[in-house]
Amino acid sequence: MRRLHSVEALAAMRADLIAARGSPLPTVVIPAGTCGQASGANDLIRAAKRELLGDGRKVRLRVTGCHGFCQMEPSILIEPSRTFYPRVAARDVPRIIEAAAAGGVVEELLFVDPQSGARIRRQDDVPFFRKQVRTIIARNERVDPLRIEDCIEAGGYAAFAAALGGGDPRAVIDEVKASGLRGRGGAGFPTGRKWELFAQRPASRGKILVCNADEGDPGAYMDRSVLEGNPQSIIEGMLIGAFATGASEGVVYVRMEYPVAIKHLKTALRDARELGLLGAHILGTSFSFDISLVKGAGAFVCGEETALLWSIEGKMGEPRQRPPFPIEKGIEDRPTAINNVETWANIPVIIERGGREFATTGTRNNAGTKIFSLVGKVKYTGLVEVPMGTTIGEIVYEIGGGPSGKAPIKAVQTGGPSGGCIPRDAFDLPVDYDSLSRAGSIMGSGGMIVMDETTCMVDMAKFFLMFTQDESCGKCTFCRIGTKRMLEILERITDGKGEESDIQLLQDLAYQIKNNTICGLGQTAPNPVLTTLKYFGDEYIAHIRDKKCPAHSCSALVTYSIDPNACKGCAMCIKACPADAITGEKKKAHEINTAVCVKCGKCLETCKFNAVIKN
Repeated sequence: MRRLHSVEALAAMRADLIAARGSPLPTVVIPAGTCGQASGANDLIRAAKRELLGDGRKVRLRVTGCHGFCQMEPSILIEPSRTFYPRVAARDVPRIIEAAAAGGVVEELLFVDPQSGARIRRQDDVPFFRKQVRTIIARNERVDPLRIEDCIEAGGYAAFAAALGGGDPRAVIDEVKASGLRGRGGAGFPTGRKWELFAQRPASRGKILVCNADEGDPGAYMDRSVLEGNPQSIIEGMLIGAFATGASEGVVYVRMEYPVAIKHLKTALRDARELGLLGAHILGTSFSFDISLVKGAGAFVCGEETALLWSIEGKMGEPRQRPPFPIEKGIEDRPTAINNVETWANIPVIIERGGREFATTGTRNNAGTKIFSLVGKVKYTGLVEVPMGTTIGEIVYEIGGGPSGKAPIKAVQTGGPSGGCIPRDAFDLPVDYDSLSRAGSIMGSGGMIVMDETTCMVDMAKFFLMFTQDESCGKCTFCRIGTKRMLEILERITDGKGEESDIQLLQDLAYQIKNNTICGLGQTAPNPVLTTLKYFGDEYIAHIRDKKCPAHSCSALVTYSIDPNACKGCAMCIKACPADAITGEKKKAHEINTAVCVKCGKCLETCKFNAVIKN
């Protein structure tokens, strides 16, 4: 790999790569992010390599990161026809390659439309993809994350070269400000404004840029997929940011639980240095900038920027009081600016398209697209990228396909354990920073967990509070003790031992914690409790007054019985019961001894006649 000594050399390299590839050929694209590998993508890759090895057919293979439709992994995409094959078995790979070489398609392997039953050939016509505007995730499809040549051929680093060649850092900041981009890590602070303040800081000891890749929300994996699928986009974004603000060093802070992301990022950093895109005198200019990788131990609190900075310095990850803010005094007391993965990935897009053009997507004060991880009780799960301002209902029903089972959808939790619960009658709410805040939730990093009528909202609030209480660093008394007391109250309620005074006590504790802790973890920890009290207060009352769980989910409040008119006396439930709590003769109605029953639900799962009733 030759070292590039000028902006023109980078452009020439891209031209050479395009020329060397020659005429367009069918390409078998296999997504192999963490989700794909867990589902069997490596088997598809091996099968494809065996099929293509020494084969005269002119078909290319490209291994990429995640494409977003994680539920349908392992999958194959054929370019340029955009033919999409979901849940592919290794034995089907030869047929797919043969069809691709001939310009045909394997009809029986295509995606089936759940409404019409028709086969859908093009990926862009599949309901999950049809409503999306894929600015960031779509770039995963175009590159092998372990080959910087793929990135450059697809236009990678062209935005950086344009910014560097322009020679005006202020112009770059102006474009970012004009774009209206807000930080995608949760707080939503205007990125251009942050850069403007950072650029004004003196740089006597050098300034530092940080990529916060400590994605810790349960069910959220947007940043991981971008790092795995297109790590060069993060490097390019940070290079543009460094040129604009005068930073000389960069740090990517990523949690240890992301081994594939770490592997791909290490390779990307190495290749960028060898090519002369990182280090001293980049592309033959006076601009110098390099990036180091720091692996975190996976503490949720380290997603908070001041705790993250202490962790980078090798100290315990605890938040610190602000001011001073990191842009004034950060790593080693040097000015430090922090943005998350998705924010950095948007920077090359802004420079490429122009800030004003970027701002045409989304809504006023909420520009661009946002990636969400759509998980839970929804038919289609995966990564969804939509314009800011898209409603929750559009995401859940039109992209997610509605409920995964017979039970209707009840609510969506946005923002993970720091967010809030939005009921289905508020699904016309646009997903943007301001609207979610008014509803009592937050955008967070983009987690979106769908719940149906079988979900107990009190138990759900308890789950998230259990997480934040466990992840609290303990520095603030209100967070350390307050969340513990709130959790104890919720446990009493779900055990059927709650009192009506507990509701007011929960609210009082929640606001004390929100108003008296120093970091975002403590300030937002009560959100799941407050929003479920606001929108699902009747479920709390049912648990306390009636000692009933309306969702039949809280085991302490659930009993099982057998309908004697429906029971056929097959004895299957007797065999399945681990506690010997069911008695009865063959071909006669059985009974459950509730005093012995351990409420495992095996009888309900086993019964073929719907005779077992969950009360």
